[in-house]
Amino acid sequence: MGHTSEMIELIPIVLVAFKVLVLGTGMFFAIKWHYDQGKKATEKHAVLRAAGKVTAVFLLALLALLFFTFLIGRKLGLDLPLP
Repeated sequence: MGHTSEMIELIPIVLVAFKVLVLGTGMFFAIKWHYDQGKKATEKHAVLRAAGKVTAVFLLALLALLFFTFLIGRKLGLDLPLP
């Protein structure tokens, strides 16, 4: 029976590590993409437009992650009220 409680205590550590890895990888590629676009673009407006699009996509992905987190939490029976 001790093995199950150890597994349950380990799950948040693994999930947080995975989340950090995924978000860190996404941030790396976002910064790299912005840097590459900045080198290509001669107009300031093009860079600002691209940054706006990336920001919008990031916010939509963040909202989707939040929704998915609450969905999984409810399926697991966790009480996660919104503030």
